[in-house]
Order: sequence, then C-alpha cells, then structure tokens
Amino acid sequence: MSLPTISSQELLIEKFKTIRDFSIELCEPLETEDYVVQPTMDVSPPKWHLAHTTWFFETFLLAPFNKTFKPFNKDYALLFNSYYIAAGERWVRSERGALTRPTVEEIMQYRNYVDQACMEYLAAHQLSDRERYIVEVGLNHEQQHQELLLYDIKYILGHNPLFPRYNEAHDIPSVAVASDGWIEIPEGVYEIGHQGDSFCYDNETSLHKVFLQEMEIADQLVTNGEYLDFIQDGGYTSHQYWLSEGWDWVNKEQIKAPMYWIREDDTWYQYTLHGLQPLDKNLPVSHISFYEAEAFATWKGYRLPTEFEWEVAARTAEPNISNDSNFVESGYFSERTTGGYDFLGNLWEWTSSPYRPYPHFKPDEGALGEYNGKFMINQMVLRGGSYGTSKSHIRHTYRNFFHPHLQWMFSGIRLARYK
Repeated sequence: MSLPTISSQELLIEKFKTIRDFSIELCEPLETEDYVVQPTMDVSPPKWHLAHTTWFFETFLLAPFNKTFKPFNKDYALLFNSYYIAAGERWVRSERGALTRPTVEEIMQYRNYVDQACMEYLAAHQLSDRERYIVEVGLNHEQQHQELLLYDIKYILGHNPLFPRYNEAHDIPSVAVASDGWIEIPEGVYEIGHQGDSFCYDNETSLHKVFLQEMEIADQLVTNGEYLDFIQDGGYTSHQYWLSEGWDWVNKEQIKAPMYWIREDDTWYQYTLHGLQPLDKNLPVSHISFYEAEAFATWKGYRLPTEFEWEVAARTAEPNISNDSNFVESGYFSERTTGGYDFLGNLWEWTSSPYRPYPHFKPDEGALGEYNGKFMINQMVLRGGSYGTSKSHIRHTYRNFFHPHLQWMFSGIRLARYK
C-alpha cells in the first residue's frame, strides 16, 4: 500500500468525521430489530458493522499510539474482531446474530467514545507517516463496510416475506440502451496496477506489464431483459453452458434466477431497496454469481473479460469518473441506466481472473498484512464499483474479490470477445 497524501490535520479530521457519520446515516431507515438479524453466515448484523469499524480504529490507531487511551469495553475486542488472527481471539462469524448484547444503544455509545478519542488525538498530535497511513486504511475500510452494510440490509429486508422497503425510489424511468456496441482494445503491452502517491490497497501493486491480444469489450452491461432471454431459453437447465462446479451449485441450491428475482403468475418481480418492483428489462442485471455470469457469456457466444482487459478498457473509455456515474452519493440505491459506459459505478463487474498477487506483491507487516493477501485463493476478481460504493473509494485499479457462488453483492456482467 502507498502512503496517503493528506495536506493537514484539519482535513483529515473532517474526512474522518464525514465518513464515520455516513455509516450512521445509512442506518437511519432501519428499525431497531433490523440491526440484530443474521439470516445467513455471509450476512453480518448492521450493528456488528458499526462496532467492527469502530474496533478497527480502537485497535490499530488508539491502542498502540495513544498511551492514555482506555478501551470502552475490554470484551469488545473478542466480539468485533473479524479475521485478524494477529489481533487476538475472534467471535465465530456465523454467530454474530446471537449477540443481542451489547445493545444498539451501547454500540452507538462505543462509536461516539472512540470517535471522540480519535478526533482529539488527531487534533493534538503531529502524526507520523505510519499513523496517517493507518487512519487512511481505516477510512477506506469503513467505506468498504458501508457497501457491505447495504448488501446485508438488502438481504435482511429482501428475505422478509413482507418485502419492506429501505427507502423511497427516485422517480427516474429507465431507458432502453443499445447493448450491441463494442470497444476495441488493440494488441499490445500495457501497464497494470496503481501509479502515483495516492492511496491504494497493497493488492493493487506493484505496477507491472501484461500482454493483451486484440479484443473487444461490450460498451454496456448486460440487462435484465437479456438475462431473461437466457432463462427462458433453458439457461438454468442446460448443463453445456456451465462450469462443472457451477452446474453442481445450480442443482444443489436449486438456483433458477438471480437473487431477488421472484416469479408470480408468469410475471417476474425483483426485490430492490425500494421494495418489490416489477422486473425492469432495461436495467442492468444484478446479484449475479460468477457461475451465472460465466454461463450467460457462454450461452451468448462470448466470454468474460480478464481483469487486465477490463482495466485497460476502463481507462480508455472512461478515464475520469463521470458526473452521471451511479455511486452511493447519488442516492439512488439501485442499478440504473446512465447513458454512459458505466465502467465505474452502477455494478461490480465479474472478470475471468482469479484473485492472485501481482508480481513483487508484498503485504503489510503485522495484522494489517492480513487485509488482502491471505484471501488470494479460490476467489474471482470484480472491477469498477457499484451504486453502494463511495465515489471517493473507487479507482481503475481497485480489485474486489468474492467466491464464485455468491450473489448477494451488487454484481453484474460485461461481455468480451476476441477479434
């Protein structure tokens, strides 16, 4: 990871407060009962996210550097550590929903206590490069959990038979976008990875060269209407489109559609954060597993791009983030049609690349070294961000990664082909 460039303590404190406050803002539509639910292991209760992101600053900034700091509650370290083995014992992930105590009110007190201690420390001390780096990692970590928080809220509400809404929808109709356009990428050697002094994660380094064959990448995401054609053509019952593990997964789990698609009386509906809605065929298809994305691409006669092809194409077609890009700050809380290429924002896009280290990858020392490197096995890379991602959090080199069977994240499909 590279060191951040923050010009003043005041700007750092303002950034800290803005990001920390946004986590609470995202939870404002929730009822108290919503904070505690854990319907499946991959979903964490919202109050756990609020506590874990607080534990991060307490553990990695305040405890080692602020000699006068006293923990809010010594038992919280066990409850709210996630996967940092070097940081101590951890409560089992699948049992986070069993933690009815501490209460939501106590978690809010915990956040306030740590936030106040952090801001006082940031204001009173000339921070070392290491301390600034930890704060920057902590803030980016919080933004990651804000997106995870939305995934989990949607899962909690979307698996409730009442299909409660998270918030009201913007009254912006979708429009049909031509989905048969292609962006050409010439054969050549390209540089991949993060450049410059701005913040990045260690898995985005080091800068290195790759050779790409001449290829084309779709200028739009696959739509619900296109994916519905796949379903109606027997996509989920035709083994020839599926990787072996994907076919086993489809049959074992009885998967027949993307997550949150519901069929009633020959009509398709989709649960959204705005409640249950008729399926909009013009919107990009979302909540797609890698297995489904790969099967759709095979059915269509194309393929998924590699993460390197994606990065080169995104930099070529969308070198800067468009003002129309769909990030969490837009307030739509849903995929939408923007009229642009949507490489950045809207939906994370599956690539065909396994999550592996770049040449000369070197993880950080200590517990923070567990942040990315130890997950470089059995996961696939997604690129580009989503409507749950903060605009300030994304960049062309950002590498997200998930297991290939997962659907609950804001994921979509962009196709590729060789010329």
